[in-house]
Amino acid sequence: MSWFDDFFNGGKNPANAAMPYLNQIPGQTKQYQQPFYEAGKEAIPGLQEQYKSLLDNPGNKLNQIGSNYKESPGLQFAIQKALGANGRALNAGGMYGSPEHEEQNLLTATGYANQDYNNWLGQATGLYNQGLSGQQGMANQGQQAGQNLADMIAQTLAQQGNLAFQGQSQQNQNQNDLWGNIFKGAGALGAFNPWGMLGNI
Repeated sequence: MSWFDDFFNGGKNPANAAMPYLNQIPGQTKQYQQPFYEAGKEAIPGLQEQYKSLLDNPGNKLNQIGSNYKESPGLQFAIQKALGANGRALNAGGMYGSPEHEEQNLLTATGYANQDYNNWLGQATGLYNQGLSGQQGMANQGQQAGQNLADMIAQTLAQQGNLAFQGQSQQNQNQNDLWGNIFKGAGALGAFNPWGMLGNI
């Protein structure tokens, strides 16, 4: 563009100088937000499935977790030790091998087994809740990252639009001022008539 074009167009639009920098903002921001957004997006389907399963049938979810139960290594040792103590006590009372002895052994073994299962289930559900919370956290981070990215793009577009409007308005104003000055100058030249002065001589 020549100086003549710049002169009649009111000079270069300053908004155009800012645009290359504004155009870089979404891309520069995206590289930091995108991993969190993708991780959150991938977490949502699994999270929805788990919540639906819990809401539809909590007992079934508990049974599903419990189906993986494995007795602790020390359970059988504890049961045998308790049964031995029962046997010695009942033997002293002359009831060793009686139906009461068998019933007490059954209650003792069942109590230990239930305690072991409940301890295991408490730890398993704790880990399940921890995993669910972690997945929820990833989904939340993804949502936040997506929102941040959308906000940044919207702000950048708004800034670009505002600068373009201001720049064009300034160009229009400069052009109007230029033509106004030209017309004023032409009017002043028209009022000055040296030939008319000579005609009066």
